[in-house]
Amino acid sequence: MKTKLHTTEETAKILGIQKNTLEGWRTRGVGPKFRKIGSLVRYTEGDVEDYLAAQTRRSTSEVA
Repeated sequence: MKTKLHTTEETAKILGIQKNTLEGWRTRGVGPKFRKIGSLVRYTEGDVEDYLAAQTRRSTSEVA
């Protein structure tokens, strides 16, 4: 298994957001899926890509 795992900092940078925004999303259960490895939080590239794909809209009035 060769899945690249990203830290919160790396994932926030990929998404173009602040680290604390991503941490808040995690607390509220929104944002990309993540892995919990002991006390570590890690994100896979696939989960981040899936999250981004789910955010695609055709209009600003479109409901998720």
